[in-house]
Order: sequence, then structure tokens, then C-alpha cells
Amino acid sequence: MSVSDQIAIQLPYLRRYARALTGSQHSGDAYVRATLEAALADRDLRDAIARSRAALYEAFTRIWGTGHVDEPVAGSAEGHEQIAQERLATVAPTHRQALLLTTVEEFSREETAQILGLSVGDVDALVAQAIVEIEGESATRVLIIEDEPLISMQLEGLVTDLGHTVVGTAATHKQAVEIFGRSPAGLVLADIQLADGSSGIDAVEDLLKFGDVPVIFITAYPERLLTGERPEPTYLVTKPFQEATVRAAISQALFFNSSKPLG
Repeated sequence: MSVSDQIAIQLPYLRRYARALTGSQHSGDAYVRATLEAALADRDLRDAIARSRAALYEAFTRIWGTGHVDEPVAGSAEGHEQIAQERLATVAPTHRQALLLTTVEEFSREETAQILGLSVGDVDALVAQAIVEIEGESATRVLIIEDEPLISMQLEGLVTDLGHTVVGTAATHKQAVEIFGRSPAGLVLADIQLADGSSGIDAVEDLLKFGDVPVIFITAYPERLLTGERPEPTYLVTKPFQEATVRAAISQALFFNSSKPLG
């Protein structure tokens, strides 16, 4: 596979990782852009990226580690991005990287060690510490928007085990708005394709009219959200999912306690 093909496939997921790592779409994209510029200037790096997804993330990590990237100036972030940037300062970056890489990005422990330039034992320790640092959020009320009963039950059990309260489960856009209107939630877990053909994306947009609430999309169709055509969700989990991935996304979303409307 050519390097352009490899990057085209992985770019949406690298942007997702960068957003979650930095807490900002603008900041994350600045580091992704710098990574691509480095690849254009270095033939050996381009060849490595063509052979390995991990090599692309390893290159990004080197750029991220230098911190020498033009980002939005201090104080320019608003709303959720400002909150994210303030809270990000309380979590060690390497801890957060290790957790994101092994859960959301689903790299193996060995691949994560390669990306971060550490040992497998170091990665295990970093992941454990990251969980301690970000799982101190208060319990909240959760709305689940999911039309598959078995998945809905699985998510409800996971959320409850984490100490949160499920205010309801919705299989359609209309049900989601009705439940949220009666019982506002502090977190939403949403599929994007619902039982009656309605859209979880549209449902979330309507819910966000009530106020800012963190949203995690859990979908078998991530390409419908990772298009670059509109502000993309920071928290996006692909089906079939691992419970550890959803747990990590919930912890991060509540840690930053922020969201951003789509569109």
C-alpha cells in the first residue's frame, strides 16, 4: 500500500486521537498537520508509514513531544476547548497517550511501547496511572441512545457498574428527546443509525439545544462522522467495541465535562 493510501485510511483516526489527546480539534489538527509535513520532507519516514500504522502514530508522538507547533494562541479557545485545555494540564501527557493508544486506538501493548519509545512494562504502569488520574469524576446521569437491545443492555450494565445512573434508553430520535426533556442527563452515549431510520446525530444536535453535555458516539459507521466536513466528535467508539474502550471514553468525557455541537 502506498504512503498516500495508508495516510488516507488512517488520517481520520489520527485526528480523533489528536483531538482526544489535546482536548481541542484546532490544536490536535495542528499537530497532525505538522506530522504530515514531516512525512513529506523525509522519505524514510514516508516508507515507514506506508508499512505500518504504528509508524504514523510514532511520528505524531515525536512531533507532539517537541511541542514546537503553532497552535491557537492562549486564551483563544472557548467553551469546551478552554475547559479541556485547563483540565488537560492536570494529567501527565504520557499517561493519557498510553491509555488512548491501548483503548480507543486499539494498539497492542507492544505497538504502544514502540509508539511511545518505552517498554511494555512502562506502558502497563502508565495505563494504570492514567485510570487513577481520570476516574475521579463524580457520578452522573446517563442517556443511552441505541436501538439494539443487547448492546443497550450491555452499555446500561457498564454505566451502572461505573457508579452512574441511567435515566433512560432510547431507540429513536423522538424517544431520546422525550427522555432528555423529562430527565436531563450529564452524559449521552449515542448510536448514529436508529431503529426507525432516524439519526442519532440529529438527536444529539437537538439534545445539545438544552445545554452543553458530553457525548460519546458508539457506532459501526465511524466514517459518517469522521469526514472532516464539520466539527467532529472527540469521543467516538467503533462497534464492535471493548468495554475498556467505552470505559476510557466515559472517563475522559466526564473528566473534561465538555462537548461541542455538530454542524
